[in-house]
Amino acid sequence: MNHQDIYISLDIGSSSIKVLIGEMSDRQLHVIGVGQIKSNGIRRGAIVDIDATVQSIKKAVEQAERMTGLTIEEVVLGVPANQTVLQSVKGVVAVNGDGREISDDDLARVLESAQSMVTPPEKEIVNLIPKRFTVDLLSEIKDPRGMIGTRLEVDATMIMTSKTLLHNVLRCVERAGLKVREIYLQPLAAGYYALTEDEKNQGTAYIDLGGGSTTIAVFEDGLLTHTGVVGMGGDQITKDLSIVLETSTEQAENIKKQYGHAFFDDASDEQLFEVQVDGTSATEQYSQRYIAEIIGARVEEILEYVLDELSRLGVRDLPGGVVLTGGVAQLEGVGQVARQVMQLRVRIHTPDYIGVRDPGFTTAVGLIRYAHSDDEFYGRSSEIQPVSGPTQSPPPKKQSNATEKKVNHKSTTTIIDKAKKFFNNFFE
Repeated sequence: MNHQDIYISLDIGSSSIKVLIGEMSDRQLHVIGVGQIKSNGIRRGAIVDIDATVQSIKKAVEQAERMTGLTIEEVVLGVPANQTVLQSVKGVVAVNGDGREISDDDLARVLESAQSMVTPPEKEIVNLIPKRFTVDLLSEIKDPRGMIGTRLEVDATMIMTSKTLLHNVLRCVERAGLKVREIYLQPLAAGYYALTEDEKNQGTAYIDLGGGSTTIAVFEDGLLTHTGVVGMGGDQITKDLSIVLETSTEQAENIKKQYGHAFFDDASDEQLFEVQVDGTSATEQYSQRYIAEIIGARVEEILEYVLDELSRLGVRDLPGGVVLTGGVAQLEGVGQVARQVMQLRVRIHTPDYIGVRDPGFTTAVGLIRYAHSDDEFYGRSSEIQPVSGPTQSPPPKKQSNATEKKVNHKSTTTIIDKAKKFFNNFFE
């Protein structure tokens, strides 16, 4: 890996599409470009109109490019948790390294072994996440490279998603003129970034309150253990306001963002605003407290569905509480409503970077942070430049070194490599 690396994340959401250009330097992220466009052609996390989605992606990319003067060529892509399956898998190989020292090649082979299981015809592998390695009888190893042994095992979580969903996302990205650098499940990447180490270990629910849907991910012992999706989000709140206030969806969305409050007891009777009645020149005056009752009722309902989904997933206890993020989480009072409904400790996560201090950017930031961490572990570097510019020269390539515990990128077939190969073959 270079001392400084540029990553571009693409977060395709139901309400907006976000493109984030970030520079990783000494494990610190510096945001240098942002593109955010209202998405068209996506409903509840699924693509329903290819052409409209492609145009939205292009607009978001162009916006980020104008900010930086760079040309985006490849992205770290996030895929939603719809129809996701988590499968525990195991790989076992004999150690071939000189002097029985476990090498990069041994690591690559054991991961290959773990992903050799037959997948359902309607599913596609997205990620393979090692849980622990075992060398002979010594277990609970995070990185076995450099150790001495004769038998290497890995326990891992295989993440699979709908083949149709993944095909449609990849088709949109390809038609937008972009190449895929890495693919990650959105709540996997975002949750690893948004949750503290204690929260990931204790058992915590990461809840992304998006526009068209709400995504749930549970982390325990440092690992992603469950995912789920509730088909409700901020768009339902906007629709409720539009109907009750008899105004357009666009104006209802603006009112929600400017005056919205989810907790009735804390909302103000004195904060007033005018609303133009749709189709007329007449206006009506409302208070923040009035719309807080509307917003709060819908937020409560969404969170009750979240509790039902957690119960369906078999999650009975969350010692680490709940971490809320996503566009809806920026509404005042959401935390208070969540504490009342869920009876758990609740924290709202907001990225702390200039230009993206908004819970709605958690996934875009998480994709970059996770990709960089993954690249460090596997020793990967981009074969294709993510951005180009008139004064930018290709970064020097660094040779792999086994003593640095890195996998040689050229000799390793990873899940991501397979996804890229599949992506290229699919459009030939």
